[in-house]
Amino acid sequence: MTFADQHGQPLKLQPPETRGDMSVEQAIGNRRSLRHYSGSLALADVSQLLWAAQGVTHPDGYRAAPSAGALYPLEIYLVVGKVAGLTAGVYRYRPVEHDLIQLGTADLRRQLASAAYGQSFMQTAAAVLVITGVYERTRKKYGQRARRYVYMEVGHAAQNVYLQAEARGLGTLIMGAFDDAQVQAVLGLPEDHQPLGLMPIGPR
Repeated sequence: MTFADQHGQPLKLQPPETRGDMSVEQAIGNRRSLRHYSGSLALADVSQLLWAAQGVTHPDGYRAAPSAGALYPLEIYLVVGKVAGLTAGVYRYRPVEHDLIQLGTADLRRQLASAAYGQSFMQTAAAVLVITGVYERTRKKYGQRARRYVYMEVGHAAQNVYLQAEARGLGTLIMGAFDDAQVQAVLGLPEDHQPLGLMPIGPR
């Protein structure tokens, strides 16, 4: 049984905040890719970061990151090591419900770092946000251009996470250097959930 075959009880996240102390301009100006982390994340941080990546922002179901044809091919997973209020393990984010489903109970940061060609700093992150894409959702409308659109959407979502992390005093970066098949195996992802980006996150 893979993690994706398991069904945990949903963990409802707190409603996202829509006002903050830092302007968009400040967040853009301060944003940097960081590889050094310390401490743990609050559950409120996790809620806000996931919402920034793929959360619903409109009654019609539109999300925080633009998506070609509003087809939303991205699936977001969270590998938790040190998050207050969450046990270590693998979780899947459900944007419409704004909740998490726990899929596994092992701390897989070390294995994920190994799948990322031994980038050991990932083990010090409180959590790792894993962006995956289901190409077929976009391909059914856009054909051979689907991959281009999915890649663009990953960039949109990742930048949202960058800016939200900066606004909350957290550090992150987007990583593309990893073995796709190994990441899928470590996390037990469905075959059509292609890993496209890893974002370790934690306090600076």
